Amino acid sequence: MRPIDGPRELALFSRLPYVLNEELSDDLAAGRRRPEWMWVALRGDHLLARAAWWGSAGEDEPFLLDIFDIDDKAAERERVDIGVRLLRAAMAAVFPPGARPPEYNRSVPPDWREDGAAGRVVGDRMRALERTGARLLVERLLLEWRPGTPLPAPRGRLAFRPVRDTEEILALMTRVLDGTLDAHSRDDLTRMTPREAAAGHYGRELARYRSPREWWRVATLPDGEPVGFVTPARNDYNPVIGYLAVLPEHRGNGYIDDILAEGTRILGEQGVPRVRAATDLGNTPMARAFQRIGYVTFEHRICMTWS
Repeated sequence: MRPIDGPRELALFSRLPYVLNEELSDDLAAGRRRPEWMWVALRGDHLLARAAWWGSAGEDEPFLLDIFDIDDKAAERERVDIGVRLLRAAMAAVFPPGARPPEYNRSVPPDWREDGAAGRVVGDRMRALERTGARLLVERLLLEWRPGTPLPAPRGRLAFRPVRDTEEILALMTRVLDGTLDAHSRDDLTRMTPREAAAGHYGRELARYRSPREWWRVATLPDGEPVGFVTPARNDYNPVIGYLAVLPEHRGNGYIDDILAEGTRILGEQGVPRVRAATDLGNTPMARAFQRIGYVTFEHRICMTWS
């Protein structure tokens, strides 16, 4: 059980397949990953399991555990035990005693529950994580819109303007937490005030976008009253609909479709190859809005947290 010895061991680390393998070299070069955050369990030269954390360039601590794989050729009891041992050894080295590890995120096939082989692999990982104290927070839908997919024409019910400043977006983010169906936001609200939760979300995500904030839009009624907002953006990897919401007093009027279409249109005008988005599996109103605008689900994401 040890961290890798730098980029020269990426081939070893990548022996277990996952879509993120192709990003590892660039992530190491950019500082989003570090060798000491990338751990392997070896028997001789056989890779039994691996784990890796991701963080923003320049940060001293990782933000996310997004790679955790176990060789599925071993017996079930051994598979899970190896995963547990690797996680415990790696977390003890990466984080100070008593620190809460960052969230675990893993993309999985949409039909993983119906696919026996995929379900076994996902189940092994989740059981290993649970034995280290993690719990399932939420399963999310990962969605994608492709250029050429028709967008509904503006209906004229709403006007759109740029966000004025950071204070305005924080105030709107705080207001939309009232009655939110988002599991991460609901979890935040068990430990902090709505304003603290909004500020934390802003700092972790929106403030780190690489794209112009001029793309962000506030949706208003004709008299200027805000109805909701959307933050079309680019993260380190893709154009994304970063945050999309309708204020509580305006929910139930179908405004979400207009706001999502506007955010998607802004990104589409940049000539992007795709637009990515995500929402909770249980957030049916938001999921249906994405479907109506032409987004398709290409993966699910398992999110687990430590108390």
